[in-house]
Amino acid sequence: MATQRRNPLTGEWIIVSPHRISRPWGGEKSSSTGQGFTKVSSYLSPGAARSNGSVNPLYTSTFVFPNDFSALVQATPGEEPGTEPGEEPGTEPEDELFQSEPAGGECHVMCFSPHSHLSLPLMRHEDILSVIREWIRLSDQLKYNLYVQIFENKGAMVGCSNSHPHCQIWSSSFLPYLISLEDSHQREYFSKHNSPLLVKYLEKEMRCKKRVVEESEYWVALVPYWAKWPFELLLLPTRHVTKLRDLTEEEVLDLSSTMKRYLTRYDNLFECSFPYSMGWHEAPNTASDCSHWQLHAHYYPPLLRTATVKKHIAGYEMLAQCQRDLTAEDAAQRLKDCDALVHFTQRNID
Repeated sequence: MATQRRNPLTGEWIIVSPHRISRPWGGEKSSSTGQGFTKVSSYLSPGAARSNGSVNPLYTSTFVFPNDFSALVQATPGEEPGTEPGEEPGTEPEDELFQSEPAGGECHVMCFSPHSHLSLPLMRHEDILSVIREWIRLSDQLKYNLYVQIFENKGAMVGCSNSHPHCQIWSSSFLPYLISLEDSHQREYFSKHNSPLLVKYLEKEMRCKKRVVEESEYWVALVPYWAKWPFELLLLPTRHVTKLRDLTEEEVLDLSSTMKRYLTRYDNLFECSFPYSMGWHEAPNTASDCSHWQLHAHYYPPLLRTATVKKHIAGYEMLAQCQRDLTAEDAAQRLKDCDALVHFTQRNID
């Protein structure tokens, strides 16, 4: 029997239909997602020339630069960012059916390391630590914003156009829609219960642990009860933290090893460079009191059955409501059954 589960962060309901997982599959099968394991040259490599003519330095750790094709740009004097020339005839600024607002900001790219064949689960702990420290620095120092969004698209299956492991950081003059949703729902829960929503949620998850995949002293990675994607993960600190910059040194160090473990589980699940879109969600810069917020990260991987079969958001899901075939509990158990310490490419290596 199908059920519905509600996402308390957004208010969205997800249909769960586990009986559909056994249906025969005759749809699209993507090519192997093994990219990231071979040494390739790209315009993100040290010393390479990018499309705008800039030449990358011979960097040896993380490398950050302004996105050459930035989706958000800083406004020039006398210009409203986000406006388009030649508005539709008859529309007025106050027309509720034709609304627009400025969308200023800046976008950066961050290469994780100089090595194009090393995705995060294959990197050393100290190199992952360098990535985390750079995330913290950028989220704290990009001040153009109301919000700084750090995100990674890993693999061509989720639209990544360059195989060199990297992420992006978008700093915006506005509060993005999904962040606004999470902000309002967390605020509403806090006003009703005097406790942050995700803090209370983690307390309850830790009692049964059916959906917990990875846990340490400072971090927990779990398949959320309301997961939309087959092997979705939610990463949470074990104490109340609102922003990346508020993490202690112990939490930062522990995050490095925790990330390596659950990302290794991901790759070991289907023995491929597991594709996903991930992003950090921290308290926005809209109010001095963000007690209702809890820092967290989302991982949205598209793979459903094998390394070549992906979940599509289409048909009923695009036009009515999202649905999943694999229960969150089953997904969590399959991830827990995967080795977290030895990557499948490193087995039987002396």
